[in-house]
This record gives sequence, C-alpha cells and structure tokens, in this order.
Amino acid sequence: MAPRILTRLALPLTLMVVMAASLMVDHAHAEALAPTVKSLKNTKPQRLLFVGNSYLYYGDSLHNHVRRMVIAAGLYKKKQLKYKSATISGSALFDHNIDSYIEPGKLRVKKPFQVVILQGGSAAPWRKGRDVKFHETVAEFSKKIAAAGGETALYLTHAYVKPHKRYDPDMIHAIEKLYVTTGNETGSLVIPVGLAFDEAYRRKPDMKLHKFYDGSHPDLIGTYLAAATVFASLYGQSPVGNSYDYFGKISKENTMFLQQVAWDTVQSFYGK
Repeated sequence: MAPRILTRLALPLTLMVVMAASLMVDHAHAEALAPTVKSLKNTKPQRLLFVGNSYLYYGDSLHNHVRRMVIAAGLYKKKQLKYKSATISGSALFDHNIDSYIEPGKLRVKKPFQVVILQGGSAAPWRKGRDVKFHETVAEFSKKIAAAGGETALYLTHAYVKPHKRYDPDMIHAIEKLYVTTGNETGSLVIPVGLAFDEAYRRKPDMKLHKFYDGSHPDLIGTYLAAATVFASLYGQSPVGNSYDYFGKISKENTMFLQQVAWDTVQSFYGK
C-alpha cells in the first residue's frame, strides 16, 4: 500500500517541478525579449533619417506621416524639422551606404541627424545567415551613427499575412526576438511597429493593414499605424487625439483605433 501512496504523491510533484521549470523558462524568455532602452536620450529630435526599403515608402512614405503628427501635436513647426528617408526597393539593411547618409550636408541637412531609424529586410529573421548579417550591420551602423552625434532606433517590422506564400503565424515572434536582442546588444531603441500590427489584428481580425495582393507591404492605414507607433516611441507622447488624419483620407473611427493601438503597444512594450 505504501508504494502506491508514494507513486501517487510523486506524480504531482514531478508535474509541479516540470511546470515550475517551464514557467522559469517562459519568464526568462520574456525577460530576454524586454527592451533595455526604453526612450531616446533626446526626446524631442528635429533631425531624423529613416533607412530601409519599400516598407517605409509605401503609403506616401512613413517619414511624412510622422513629421505631420509631430506638427499636429504642436511640438515643432514644419520649418523646424528635417526629416529624410533613404530607401532601396527590396533591400536588406546591409545594402545601404550609411556613410553617405550621415555625413553632415550629404542629404542637404547641415547638422548631424539626431536619430537614425534602421529598418531591415523582411527575410532577416528566417533566411539563413541574414539574422547574423542584420545584427552585424546594426552594430556597425550604430557605432558610426553615434560617432556622428546621433542615436540609433530599430524599426521592428510587421510580419507577413495571407496570401503571402511565407505566411507563418509565428513570424512576428522571430522578428521580435531578432530586433529586441539586437537592440539590447547595440544600445538601440526598438520601435515595436510589428507588435502594433499584431495587436490591431488581434482586436480587429478583419482590418486590412497589409496590401491585399501580397500580404507583405503596408496599406495606407498600416502605414498610419506604423507612423503613430514611431511617433509614440520617439517622442514619448500619446498619439491618441492627434488631429492628423492624412487630410481626411483616414476615417475618424480608424484614426482613433490605430492611435490607441499604437499607444497601448508602446506602453506595454516599454513597460510603462
């Protein structure tokens, strides 16, 4: 009888140990993905450079939307801002010549860029060797940006959705891991755009943030959500209530929803 009692007691204890170990792993994983840089040193930058590919220039170019939000928020007037975007179609980050961008005067911006936002190619998290190359490139670029007097921010991209042939519901987790790990190791701020997309789809599964024909590039409201997330991350201010709506082209309902998702995502991501 005794052995049976011990067996019955041992099973729950074993399960408890396994569950505890699992929780420890999950907790460690969560901590590993927590960004260590939660804000820029310069919380009101005026000179910004966006470096990436078509994800940035779709929908009238992301930098235009962010700049207009800054103006609508009353932070600066248009003439006080110098926003530039350097994009190459289908490019990976290592395709860019960062030296030709950040040297003062090269892009008709006399003073150094205060913030340089780096956006990697979509293949970075899953194509063999691209994750390592992405990390190495960010490490190299961030040192040069710092030497030029600026700060680096990483644009955590959105994941593919259907009908993209490489659609994978777990893709966003691979993207998050790559960007947060790289950001922590290089001391760069990570902007959680892809997580905002994921959250918007969770709240409204029928919303179309991507182009319907490829499931990759952002549609206009996707670009708007990205802009609101960038604005909130860089300037530490809520975009909720911002009057900018792309000159009335984005409905009031969508504007308010996307602004709220962006702010909620940023607050959660940085643990504020």
